[in-house]
Amino acid sequence: MATISVKGAPRWYQDRSTLKFVALRYVPLLGALNLLWEIAHLPLYTVWAEGPLSYLAYVVVHCTLGDLVIGASALASALVATRAGAIDQWKFQNVGLAAIVTGVGYTVLSEWMNTIARPSWEYSALMPVVNLNGLEIGLSPLAQWLVVPPVAFWLAGLRLVKKAKEVGR
Repeated sequence: MATISVKGAPRWYQDRSTLKFVALRYVPLLGALNLLWEIAHLPLYTVWAEGPLSYLAYVVVHCTLGDLVIGASALASALVATRAGAIDQWKFQNVGLAAIVTGVGYTVLSEWMNTIARPSWEYSALMPVVNLNGLEIGLSPLAQWLVVPPVAFWLAGLRLVKKAKEVGR
């Protein structure tokens, strides 16, 4: 079977260095940063005052794993949307922006589903909310998808930038 390529380069899902970047750098960093965020913003939800420590630990792990699925899916969607090839040909700003838009979009839908449509959780009085055309969404989950993936993406790509500079010398 022939390999589909753009300008002679493999697509992102065919490029070993891209898959290593995503699986070994981006996803672990995304997981670690989301874990810290989930712990930090736990008091902004009513579960903080309601559950025993074991349940809070479950909530943090459950939400962090969900964040990993959302983040990896958002990145994959961004790579498809930007028609990304091998990682050395990525337009990192375009890929990052598309991933952020996807993550924020999913977050708005998820927060609406879980706080209004079928209430699975509630914000505590500490949660600042953003009014999006009558829909009140927690500021912390929105900020999470505006901050965490770009920081993980940047940290994961630092070695790539350093390596590219060394090769360019």
